[in-house]
Amino acid sequence: LTDVYSSSPALGRYFRSAQVVYFSNESSTVFYQLEFSVPPSTEGFMENTMNPDFIRNVLRQNIYDEE
Repeated sequence: LTDVYSSSPALGRYFRSAQVVYFSNESSTVFYQLEFSVPPSTEGFMENTMNPDFIRNVLRQNIYDEE
């Protein structure tokens, strides 16, 4: 995750760290926490760039690109 987000053109400059919070071998489930450093309030920044769907799609696109 660190490589994915730190090299992202859209999120790389804001990304600080990724940490696994929970991991289960049984269900192949991983919960992780991403830390971003965001600029002072900018019109639409949190609603667009820091939107959870957008952040998930950066990871999703990386997975598709790997295949």
